[in-house]
Amino acid sequence: MNNMLRELYQETILDHNRHPHNYQHKPTGANRCAHGYNPICGDELTLYLTVENGVIEDLGFDGHGCAISIASASLMTEALKGKQVEEAEQLFNKMHELLTTEQSPANVSDVGKLKVLQGVRIYPMRVKCATLAWHTLQAALHQTDEPVTTE
Repeated sequence: MNNMLRELYQETILDHNRHPHNYQHKPTGANRCAHGYNPICGDELTLYLTVENGVIEDLGFDGHGCAISIASASLMTEALKGKQVEEAEQLFNKMHELLTTEQSPANVSDVGKLKVLQGVRIYPMRVKCATLAWHTLQAALHQTDEPVTTE
């Protein structure tokens, strides 16, 4: 990763950690909820969604965790508001590939400003921090009752 992208990654992570978007926000009429936990880092979050007619009308999260976990959840909630559930599923797949493969996927530009999270790949132990919110999203969308864990 070049220095400019590394700096952007660090700045974005720190900004979204200090001022997370949709944090401590439980949407009115939330009809989907999931809880996620990363035992290695201690990250824990609950994700709330209001899904109407196949559209994520609103979403928010609460919990605690490291800067990467909170920033990833913040960026994710910002990106998904107003999206079709199918679009959210596609974005999950793209983000999972972006965060877990050694090479940048060809579709990296398809994730918009979320691509800043690709810097997490440099720190393999932090990938689980960055993916926790995304796996919790999957559980909420599929209305899974079991808590999500990154282990």
